[in-house]
Amino acid sequence: MSRLTPPVNDRDHILGPADAPLTLVEYGDYECPYCGTAYPIVEAVRSRMGDNMRFVFRHFPLTQLHPHAQHAAEMAEAAGERGRFWQMHGMLHQNQHALEDRDLILYAAQIGIPPEWAATALHTHAFAPRVREHFLSGVRSGANGTPTFFINGVRHDGGWDERSLFAAVQNAALVGSRR
Repeated sequence: MSRLTPPVNDRDHILGPADAPLTLVEYGDYECPYCGTAYPIVEAVRSRMGDNMRFVFRHFPLTQLHPHAQHAAEMAEAAGERGRFWQMHGMLHQNQHALEDRDLILYAAQIGIPPEWAATALHTHAFAPRVREHFLSGVRSGANGTPTFFINGVRHDGGWDERSLFAAVQNAALVGSRR
């Protein structure tokens, strides 16, 4: 059984209450078509779980398969620096077909980040160390593709269609409530 390493902490991008009884972590790649498919599924599960679940996204760019994934992850981190990680996260998933640097800078401008600042952050790779930190934590945690999900710190090896992922989250809630 693979465990999340490190556990969720204050350096993560988190949606939902800190004291939620369930935590869903996704290691993802913005250019991965499977992650694009998973995005609305995760949103639906989040909506159904409400304040009983928090969601964490960590970068796992598969650069051999997806040449734009690294820069997309860096732009998401740059947006995070400006308090707009989740807006960029959604924009990148919804625009997987357009992840050239010029597109990333345009998306930054659309969510209120100065394009010159975004371009500099991207071209200097200012946020590459943070993306690498996420990637290495994924390797240590047993992520071997995208998306890889962890529920309450344990890798979810089942399906991730909405029904399966929701059932797994609910099961984790039941197990957790019996402890």
